[in-house]
Amino acid sequence: MDYLSNVFKRRRNTSSTTDSSSGVPSPAAPATVPVAQSSTSGTTGVNPAATPQRKKKRKSTRKRTISVVPISEVTEASLELWRTLPPKIRHDPSMVSFQQVELEHARLHGGSNEDSFPEIQGMEEDGGDEEDEEEEEEEDEEYENEFITINVTNEEGQNKEIGHVKEKKEIPKPHVHHLAGHYIGNITPPKHDEINDTGQTNLDEDHPFRKYSKIICLFITWLLIMAFMVVKDEKLVASKHLSITPDRTKAYILPHLPQSSRVKVTLEGTFLSEPYSNITENYLTVYLQMLTSTLDANLTEPYATSSVKNISEPWHIPIVHPYLFDSAPIVKEQRLLDIADSSYDSMQQATGALVRLMIKSNIQASMPIAVQYDQSPVNRDVGVIYAAFVLIFLYVLIIWEIVHRTFAAVIASTLAISILAALNDRPTMEDIVGWIDVETILLLFSMMILVAILAETGIFDYISVYIYKITNGKIWSLIHCLCLCTVLISSFLDNVTTVLLMAPITIRLCEVMDMNPVPILMAITVHANIGGTTTPVGDPPNIIITSNQYILKHGVTFLNFTAHMLVGVIIVVITTNIHLRIIYKNINHLRMHEPKELKELRRNIKVWERAAGKIPPYSKDANLVRETLMKKVKLLRHQYKKKMTKGTVPEDIYRSTLEELQREHPIKNRPLLIKSGVVCIFIVSLFFLESIPELRRLSSGWAALLGVVLLLIISDKNDMDAVLSRVEWPTLLFFAAMFTLMEAVERMGLIDWIGHATETIIQSVSEDLRLAVAIVIILWISALTSAFVDSIPVTAMMVKIVVALSEKAYLGLPLQPMVWALAFGPCLGGNGTLVGASANVICAGIAEQHGYRFSFMDYFKLGFPIMLVSVIVTTGYLIMAHVVFAWH
Repeated sequence: MDYLSNVFKRRRNTSSTTDSSSGVPSPAAPATVPVAQSSTSGTTGVNPAATPQRKKKRKSTRKRTISVVPISEVTEASLELWRTLPPKIRHDPSMVSFQQVELEHARLHGGSNEDSFPEIQGMEEDGGDEEDEEEEEEEDEEYENEFITINVTNEEGQNKEIGHVKEKKEIPKPHVHHLAGHYIGNITPPKHDEINDTGQTNLDEDHPFRKYSKIICLFITWLLIMAFMVVKDEKLVASKHLSITPDRTKAYILPHLPQSSRVKVTLEGTFLSEPYSNITENYLTVYLQMLTSTLDANLTEPYATSSVKNISEPWHIPIVHPYLFDSAPIVKEQRLLDIADSSYDSMQQATGALVRLMIKSNIQASMPIAVQYDQSPVNRDVGVIYAAFVLIFLYVLIIWEIVHRTFAAVIASTLAISILAALNDRPTMEDIVGWIDVETILLLFSMMILVAILAETGIFDYISVYIYKITNGKIWSLIHCLCLCTVLISSFLDNVTTVLLMAPITIRLCEVMDMNPVPILMAITVHANIGGTTTPVGDPPNIIITSNQYILKHGVTFLNFTAHMLVGVIIVVITTNIHLRIIYKNINHLRMHEPKELKELRRNIKVWERAAGKIPPYSKDANLVRETLMKKVKLLRHQYKKKMTKGTVPEDIYRSTLEELQREHPIKNRPLLIKSGVVCIFIVSLFFLESIPELRRLSSGWAALLGVVLLLIISDKNDMDAVLSRVEWPTLLFFAAMFTLMEAVERMGLIDWIGHATETIIQSVSEDLRLAVAIVIILWISALTSAFVDSIPVTAMMVKIVVALSEKAYLGLPLQPMVWALAFGPCLGGNGTLVGASANVICAGIAEQHGYRFSFMDYFKLGFPIMLVSVIVTTGYLIMAHVVFAWH
């Protein structure tokens, strides 16, 4: 009788209970496979003679069971195939049905199963050798070996080469300074391949062509600047005070004939701004007129019978009612009067030709005005080309990191001023100083000092430890907490300062959790730019927008701004976090090293797949074994996927690390922390009081400065050098240079050209769609432009366009929706590339100083898709809020 018949006969004669010594279950019930909590429990062999203690331990780790092959389906042919498998697979719990039949066969026939089939030992050795080779290959990939030569000195003082000693090359762990804001100076040494024989970094020396070509190009630029500035004088435009009498036209003769076809006229008086021009019938009319003499030059009255011709279109300026002349504010109006007469060039050659400025009003009262005229303004058609060249030159220097971005801004702004000089429009030093937005510089300076003092309390390191504690060592919980903290902090501090605080905290937490800090640093930078959108002081573009006097006078306050932006920011934060979860669905992309248990699971999956692949599917018995193996592969894959998506730190490591961090990073100076907290509340309170028109006395810059002065007084700071050393002076200089640059390109005509193009597009649609089109254009142009250039110059340029569109009453565009679109555009667009926002560049510098580096493309792959999604979401929010529901 076949031995299988004996097996099943013996089974029928035995009881249905499980034999305690063999661990064989009842044949009536299908076999089950225990799934242990440990990643390796499903792959370790099952010893039939296991002790009760081991059974008890194994039982305690069971989570769930799955049905595999019943014993009744095990045939002799399938058992023969099972015997050909490696021992590691044959001893696995998923093969319990085959193991039971094999045990019964061993009881009937006696002896060891392995002795009965000696060829199995050969296959075991082959399988073990393959696994050992795989492990060795992985270890070789993980660790790089290098040979070093050791020289020693003997007793006679002679050097002796011992030989080549093989050792593992250890990558030095980057030093992390635990105090936020003190990362400067703690720079990780460069890699071995970046150091020359003298121990210094070898960057430009490796690329002499790049080094010398950069020097030559910058030197040529300097020569051009030098030449234009030396040759051309500053343009001084004198102001004339005139009185316009009723029923008479005031004629002011220009001393020289205009050499170009334009005259730039600036008037100051009690004028009405353009949005209110439809509520008055009082106008001042200005135009150019040319006189040519028809008499001989020796006559006493050469213009007695001269010819008179108007050579420009009239300019109508609305003015207030005469009884408001003494109380109405002085308004400045400026326009280029084009000489439209085609015969002007020929008339210039006429004897005694003159051009005069004609001014008249339709009111029955004398009106005083101040007049400035420029007879050689910049040719806007040529100026736009030069302005575009300067901006491209600036962005090339920044994107390719040819020079430091601050130095690039200084060079570009100086070049723009020299081009104005070449175009006979060199500004005075007083004009240049007036271009710098001191309000913005003052606010940034004050907040930097506040953060420098606050960092001395140890509050930021304490926050990092607290975040680590509440997240319980879970990776995604940690990431979400860091991002939300970044959003909250960036709402009230500028995003540059926020990154300075959060980057060292993030690096510290990532290192203790064996995570790669680079993706997390990029994530917090993205959230810093998003959070900075919330309030007027959260991001430099918002500071520029809300510092504009026209916008402030039209109802944009701190509270109003925050209320409109907060809803959109919440929506963008939610979508961004979902986006991050999708991008890093595989948690291993966030780890510094793959965990050992995941490596073991991956290795076991390959072993089981290889074993299943060796079984030819030619018969029912072979398919039975093959399906059993593939069920085990499916189970292992499920375990692997579960562990990949759920990243945690082992409990013992988490507890020990938490205790160490709590010991190292307590609050260092509680009295100073209390004083700093009081000052922060004071500053934020002043920010909110600014939203009340009746209490609006202090600007944001003055509020921050007064708060910092109060903190310096109550904290009794004597070492001002230490405090001022933490101020980011290059950032402040960068802002000042960018303000100067944008005013210079505006004088060249670039802002007017962009504004005219935008206005043309808006006018081309119906009135019902103009607001929606304006929101979309302002949002997307500012966002896409800010993605590839710094958001500060983009905002400085676009805010002038928004104001110009709002001032044109015939367009019917409300100001506030365009302001919200402009606030969202540069802030969210700054996430597109590494150079899109100042915070991005600073975060990259901090990461490199701590030994981690990410390139332009590394940030682009993460930031640009997030930027596109966030701008799309914001577009929908603004359209619904202001076009559909008219929230404004």
